[in-house]
Amino acid sequence: MKSVLKPHLRSLLLVFLVSAGTAWAQAATQLEVFKSPRCGCCGKWIEHLQQNGFQVSVHEVIDVPAARKKLGMPDRLGSCHSARVGDYVIEGHVSAADIQHLLKEKPKALGLAVPSMPPGSPGMETANPVPYETLLVQVDGRTRVFDKH
Repeated sequence: MKSVLKPHLRSLLLVFLVSAGTAWAQAATQLEVFKSPRCGCCGKWIEHLQQNGFQVSVHEVIDVPAARKKLGMPDRLGSCHSARVGDYVIEGHVSAADIQHLLKEKPKALGLAVPSMPPGSPGMETANPVPYETLLVQVDGRTRVFDKH
């Protein structure tokens, strides 16, 4: 009876693993990035997102501010890249954890922004990080602190 049970359990385990892998692949959050082809820190930020479960598609654009404007993000909050995830816009070196928190909370907002390129933010790693804030950007352009790093 043991020999009959083992193949059956192996089959069940295989079905479970395939199902779990398929569910994980379907659960990976899609994120679309608009960046300059010459920017190295954008690539490091993309790696940070991928390492944290995001599936990233990249659009290399010559005019990042034009892409930002098209997405609706105020220019005063600009950085070196813009992104879209679901119904939200992500500007700059926003951490994967902050994006995941945004997607879980689902606030009525345009998205998140980390203006400029603060040393120590994802993709801008350094031995001397500086404190920075992730901002929640309202549809009207107003902001409030979403998280502090």
